[in-house]
Amino acid sequence: MNDPNGTDRKMKVVILAGGMGTRLGEETVSKPKPMVEIGGRPILWHIMKTYSAYGFDDFVICCGYKGPMIKNYFVNYCHYRSDCTYLTKTRQIRTARSDVEPWRVTLVNTGLKTMTAGRILRAREYIGEEPFLLTYGDGVADLDLNALVDFHKNHGKTVTISTTQPPGRFGAVSIGEDGTIGGFKEKARKDQSWVNIGYMVCEPEVYNYLGDGSEMLESGPFERLASAGEMAAYKHPGFWSPMDTIHDRDYLEQLLSGGSAPWLK
Repeated sequence: MNDPNGTDRKMKVVILAGGMGTRLGEETVSKPKPMVEIGGRPILWHIMKTYSAYGFDDFVICCGYKGPMIKNYFVNYCHYRSDCTYLTKTRQIRTARSDVEPWRVTLVNTGLKTMTAGRILRAREYIGEEPFLLTYGDGVADLDLNALVDFHKNHGKTVTISTTQPPGRFGAVSIGEDGTIGGFKEKARKDQSWVNIGYMVCEPEVYNYLGDGSEMLESGPFERLASAGEMAAYKHPGFWSPMDTIHDRDYLEQLLSGGSAPWLK
């Protein structure tokens, strides 16, 4: 699905997965936010499946809060997804059938309270000095990653972020002149501001804007990039949803259980 020469397929996908996710309440008391499940699988898995559908299979995951849980998940991933025969006497394990994805997953301990800019800097040695994809570990979208990468190349900026106009969280009420309610509707997308949804493409020059890593990526580094004219915005008109709250999690769960999960290819 990518460049016939394989260039894009070699781009690594960096996922920021170190936050605590306090607005998810009890869910994140026992697990990191990226490990909160949708349909029995962590949202991190769902995000990785989106990238994998476009041939991006090399991941660098920036761990922090309860990072060992993420590491344990991938250490045991093949066993979870395979039919196995256990020979107890010789302590051998034979895999009979497996449907695991061809992923390369590098898990980096980037600190418990490290800011997002600092997490990228700490993972730099694993990311390398080549262009890379970057996203957050708590949101899903049906974004066309090929189109995103092409847009980034054509605009020649250091960073491209994906943006969308999410539907309003409050329904609009249609009221007649006599006070009669004519109906309810979701607030129109065109009335909303464009918001950053992650799914970014970065040139290695981005490291020059991260400072000492003590800032959130979205504040100082992005402001410096924008001031230098080195940021572009890819407009995504399709589906996107964060998983910031229990309501968001339930919404995604409802979509998946109803057979309508647009982020899964």
